[in-house]
Amino acid sequence: MFQVYILRSLRTGRYYVGHTNDLPHRLHQHNSGYSISTKSGIPWKLVYSEQFQKRSEAMIREREIKRQKSRSA
Repeated sequence: MFQVYILRSLRTGRYYVGHTNDLPHRLHQHNSGYSISTKSGIPWKLVYSEQFQKRSEAMIREREIKRQKSRSA
């Protein structure tokens, strides 16, 4: 099972969109500084997630969300 997720930085208010097959572990990585792209926004809070059977489906949905985000900016 794969999940697309949206995190919100409690420090900066910034959002991050990603996908994973282990959401609790990935959230821990983001909040522990293992991800360079999110290190400056610690702490992060999960605000949304969606489940998919296939990684390819999750990747497509992640791209859709990122496209919507960039159009509204």
